[in-house]
Amino acid sequence: MTESSQPSRRNVLAGLGSVPLMLGAPLSGLAAQPAERPGQTRTTLLRGAELVLTMDPGVGKGTLGTLDRADVLMRDGKIAAVGRRLPEPSGARVVDVSGRLVLPGFVDIHNHLWQSSIRGGCASQDLYGWLASCNSTTLSKIDAQDMYRFVRLAALDALQAGVTTVVDWVHPIPYETSERYIGALDESGLRFVYAMMQSTSDADVVARVKKELLDPLPLASAQVSVHAGMAGVDGLRQFNALARDLGVMLNSHVLEHHSDRRDDPIRALRLAGAFGPDLLMNHAIHLTDDEITLIAEHDVRVAHCPLSNMRLASGIMRLPALHARGVKAGLGHDGGTNDTSDMFSLMKAALGLQRALHQDPEVHPTIPAVLRMATLGGAECVGMADHIGSLTPGKRADVVVLDPGTLNFAPRFDWINQIVLNGQPPNVSYVFVDGRMRKAHGELLGVDTDTVIREAELAAAHVRGQ
Repeated sequence: MTESSQPSRRNVLAGLGSVPLMLGAPLSGLAAQPAERPGQTRTTLLRGAELVLTMDPGVGKGTLGTLDRADVLMRDGKIAAVGRRLPEPSGARVVDVSGRLVLPGFVDIHNHLWQSSIRGGCASQDLYGWLASCNSTTLSKIDAQDMYRFVRLAALDALQAGVTTVVDWVHPIPYETSERYIGALDESGLRFVYAMMQSTSDADVVARVKKELLDPLPLASAQVSVHAGMAGVDGLRQFNALARDLGVMLNSHVLEHHSDRRDDPIRALRLAGAFGPDLLMNHAIHLTDDEITLIAEHDVRVAHCPLSNMRLASGIMRLPALHARGVKAGLGHDGGTNDTSDMFSLMKAALGLQRALHQDPEVHPTIPAVLRMATLGGAECVGMADHIGSLTPGKRADVVVLDPGTLNFAPRFDWINQIVLNGQPPNVSYVFVDGRMRKAHGELLGVDTDTVIREAELAAAHVRGQ
């Protein structure tokens, strides 16, 4: 059956836990489509894409593994096949993607989704001014229900923009608030990493959240978050040991602001025994040559957040130097200081900052390199490249379809360049996470967007005492 009209509206997701997806009224009066039940996915064939970027040189041509006029088959939540003129399985949903581009879903490796509550706030402040004036004062006022509303808004924004995996660095919050936070993430349909920070006295909450709230969810995983500095080395050791006991990565902000040098976070992380491939460092702007060498030698991973770094006047990551030493790097939106979930803008900023700084149009990252950072590179940074980040048969089916037939994208010249230089979230016409269709024909499925926005506005008014 070829899909030629909108899939059906699904029941709006509300409260904790996933609500079964059932047939409902068709979107905008168009023909209904059967909905997948929780835990099940339909076999889906994306038929006739003009260009597929698999990110796997073993599947397609070049570093991006490109295929012209190809199909993508998804079955049981996995990529089953990629190629030309694939046979149509019996009973499969066939989506006509002729004239469109298909690529892996974007992987955002550093975010704080609750900070949708302070979008656009404290815009004349640097990092520490913003933290004091917006971040800290707001977080302390958010109760569990309002947290759910803010996170739901941001998670759905990310999903509609083509992000299929997000690493969410979560500040210390009560267990009950984590329940609501994780509920919002789960209901959104995103694949997510819940990176938890707690005080040393509440360290047991991290293991409890992982066991009780995250482990039962197939799209969820955990990390342990910390702030690194010499004043807290004992706590770093404790949380590094906890991360190892739980079998998860340690996730730390490092040298985002020039004044962070006095805390000597690199030395602190090394003394804590954290340096290695299970350490993800966010921002890592003000690194010395020796520190870059250490990071490379220990296979530490880094998250580059160029839009946030620009917003807070924090500086520019030494991305070419890190790349030259083979350091794995991905891209992150970084919550409220990015003010957007637009991976296209994030890629363009990562590209443009280095070109402007070095006055060299061929400096790293090139356009193919930044596309890889936004997909497979991000997956590598968080230890998930064995099952996401590329359209490799056997990996999970996290897929986006882009429509280039728009005023901002057309006419065709070099589509790979145009993804980065011209792409915008409205170009994302379909999103699949784990093989489940989450967005179709430019609309999120099963989501009452007006209600999501209205409840976020109510939460913001409550937090600001209005």
